[in-house]
Amino acid sequence: MSGARSALSREAVLEAAAGLVRQRGPDALTMRALAAELGTAVTSIYWHVGGREALLDALVERTVAGLGEIRPRGRTPERRVLSVACALRRQLRDHPHLVALVHERGLTERMFLPAQRVLVREAHAAGLRGARAAEFVRAVQFQVVGHVLVERNRERAPAQHPDERELWSAGSAGTAGSAGSAGSAGDDPALVRALARPVDTERLFVTAVGALVRSLLSPQGR
Repeated sequence: MSGARSALSREAVLEAAAGLVRQRGPDALTMRALAAELGTAVTSIYWHVGGREALLDALVERTVAGLGEIRPRGRTPERRVLSVACALRRQLRDHPHLVALVHERGLTERMFLPAQRVLVREAHAAGLRGARAAEFVRAVQFQVVGHVLVERNRERAPAQHPDERELWSAGSAGTAGSAGSAGSAGDDPALVRALARPVDTERLFVTAVGALVRSLLSPQGR
């Protein structure tokens, strides 16, 4: 027992637990599975982190702390906010099961608080105050979360028949037009070709967030 304890650390246990959740989801995280992953006894896991509920709490705290490590980059307010949005999107996409675990335990708002604080600082630096600054922070956060949810839904959806390529191919443009869009799509072949290609979600994200931030930071937007 003492050998198993000395070979492990609390951080090593949490890292292994996070790995299980990342790979197979929260339901796969059992004390037996974790012990097997670490090559140790279940009692050793209990000694380091307590029971499963305590382990989940520690894992959530670790995830929340990790999401707080966002550093703005760029020389302009727009670029700095865009860098924060991109970093938050990357974190949410890289750790979907851990984020789901945080959500299930009722700590979603706390999870986003560090990113909100970063956005508050950027809003103040850009001259926004009060309700306008709060609206700015929430608009950026909602844009990021909404985009990630759409991405995840598209990735997990069953194969589509017909898919976007087939729907917007040159041969079916007329069919699309029968629903009322043929006039606009039929005389814009470049649009049809672009819509027939796979979505570049990262480029679309940068375009959407950039437009949102520019609008909110413009004098007219204030």
